[in-house]
Amino acid sequence: MKSHKLGMSEQQRQRTEAEVRDERHTLGTWTRQRDFEPTEVVDTEEFRFVTADGDSILDFSSQLVCTSLGYDAERVEEAVADAVREVPYTQPGNSTRYRAELAEKLAEVTPGSLNRTFFSTSGTEANEAAFKIARAYTGKEQIMSRYRSYHGATAASLSASGDPRRTAVSSSVQPGVPGMVKAPDPYAYGSTLDPEESLEYIDEQLMLEGDTVAAVLVEPLVGSNGVLTPPDDYLPRLREIAHDHGALLICDEVMTGFGRTGEWFASDLYDVEPDIITMAKGLTGSYQPLAGTIVTEEVAEYLDDNLLNHGHTFSGHPVACAAGSAAIETYREEGLVENARDVGEYLEEALEGLVDRHPSAGERRGIGLHQGIELSKHPDERVPFEERIDKVSERTTVVDEVAERAYDNGVYFYTSMSTIVVTPPLGVTESDVDEAVAALDDALEHSDAKVEV
Repeated sequence: MKSHKLGMSEQQRQRTEAEVRDERHTLGTWTRQRDFEPTEVVDTEEFRFVTADGDSILDFSSQLVCTSLGYDAERVEEAVADAVREVPYTQPGNSTRYRAELAEKLAEVTPGSLNRTFFSTSGTEANEAAFKIARAYTGKEQIMSRYRSYHGATAASLSASGDPRRTAVSSSVQPGVPGMVKAPDPYAYGSTLDPEESLEYIDEQLMLEGDTVAAVLVEPLVGSNGVLTPPDDYLPRLREIAHDHGALLICDEVMTGFGRTGEWFASDLYDVEPDIITMAKGLTGSYQPLAGTIVTEEVAEYLDDNLLNHGHTFSGHPVACAAGSAAIETYREEGLVENARDVGEYLEEALEGLVDRHPSAGERRGIGLHQGIELSKHPDERVPFEERIDKVSERTTVVDEVAERAYDNGVYFYTSMSTIVVTPPLGVTESDVDEAVAALDDALEHSDAKVEV
């Protein structure tokens, strides 16, 4: 999978010493290694990162939808420093105040009776733990997920994903981990099913699978597969359907957790209590690698008498948990969840203005500061410029070129297939939105020129 090259081309600038050493000795993620050309970042400030070339770039995707606190979260920085000095590590069978405090805070901010958390280090690990717990609790094997989804890079999580990366290199990914079933999405941009029909389809699938599905796994708002936003009644109905068939509902909130949608969790938008929530990214604002799999008290009570056949050396790492606890305090004390809701409304209106002005801007989707614009090559029909497989192809896509132009204008946007992902840190202001939208307004002229008329 090609990397997104930022800034000037190799021919226009000399590679820094760090970049050259990095390319020589590091395997880059999701890329053919000949295309691995990382840009050296030498500093950060508030909502910007600074490159070795001296460019200060406004980060309007929170990198990979993860730097939700920006880059000056002093409370988190101090908590990490204190924990390193006090208890840099202890094995998971021991207790620390850092883990205890964070676990208690997670029980407070998550929906309903979600109460006990297994800690790991990344979103994919959080999902792997959820699969094991759901299978143990229900005594069933299969996990149902959706085609337009991403749940992580490890074997089971990638097998559960519908993302094109699952099928990119058959020798390394396929046939994948057994026991994964795919279902349709609430997506009206090329799907033959409307959202209600997709729910009926899932209901029938669960019936036809014959009581073998342990859990239905969904992102409440899809992230890297296009910021898909369901109708208000979709998630409550999905939970009801899953429970009717004896399956749990797992909500992957790795991207949408911790205020991004203007609620602590996207599940709160729909007044739904999942049986399991998985989380990472915003859990520490990415100041430390940390993830969690939180379960309801009912599921936890089952594990009181039955083996949790799962573990990690770094489960509940004290320094990471200190960062997580301080991050939650920061979200609370600085009113960042509320800011995501308020500024999210301003951002939504501004992005709708772009859709009105640009024929290549096919549709805006999202809630709060979890937004995206999908590009279209036809002004009157929703026809994406790129095919799904282009996510792992070698060609430079139109959406990549739009993001490149926005970057040249001083603003970073993450892209996925035909979608520009607009997910800034939660503390941004309306002024930051104006700067980012202006950069994108100019960049969309590139895709406008490629519209078919």
